[in-house]
Amino acid sequence: MNDDAGEAGDPGGDAGRGREGGQRTAEEAEPELYDDLSGQVALVTGANRGIGREIATNLDDLGATVFAGVRSVTYDLPEGLNRVTLDVTQEGDVQAALNRIGEEAGRLDVLVNNAAVSHGGGPLHEERTAHLNHTLSVNLRGPTLLCKYALPPLLRTESPRIVNLSSGMGALGEEQSGGSPAYRISKTGLNGLTRYLHGEYADDGLLANSVCPGWVHTEMGGEEAPRSPEEGAETPTWLARFRSGPSGLFWRDRAVIDW
Repeated sequence: MNDDAGEAGDPGGDAGRGREGGQRTAEEAEPELYDDLSGQVALVTGANRGIGREIATNLDDLGATVFAGVRSVTYDLPEGLNRVTLDVTQEGDVQAALNRIGEEAGRLDVLVNNAAVSHGGGPLHEERTAHLNHTLSVNLRGPTLLCKYALPPLLRTESPRIVNLSSGMGALGEEQSGGSPAYRISKTGLNGLTRYLHGEYADDGLLANSVCPGWVHTEMGGEEAPRSPEEGAETPTWLARFRSGPSGLFWRDRAVIDW
């Protein structure tokens, strides 16, 4: 269940789009992009299905060596991806995955924190503690651990990138009601991680961004979701191609949205 970052629902939609503290639209920012990722290495978590699978495939098509993080060796993957067993809630798995990438590829240029879960649910006082623990562990603690162990190899490369798959449900400018408390809180926290990474490591060249893929038709997003996984993966893939800033922002459809 923690291999898919498809939105459980994004009632914010395009709301919150705009500037915050001088943030810019993609057109104003004019990011410089890599058109070819040959020689670069990427790790995508939750890559066996949904948005993660599409991002991993896109990066492979661009020439990157892609390590696809999946929880089980039984999961089917597209040809060309390098399977790496990775349960983001297990620190040992995270360490082992990064060690393997270092041994086999010798570098890491891109980390895409995509793996996520949503148990849905009503208001906080009705939420099962087990669901709270699981959601926060997968959606927030997991990406934080990935960053902890990925930063050393990332910072040894030119233009290292971290892309965090977030949600409009975690935007503080949106009305925070309607259930799914753990999911909302975890995505707000993930945005906080993005801002921290930018503040701490921007001077070292790190490009860290959050992205809302929208409400995507995946196992987690459900059948009513209007977006395809291909559409949900488009902006995350674009962010993974950044050669130089902008960084430390929250994106949707290649435009900056409010935190």
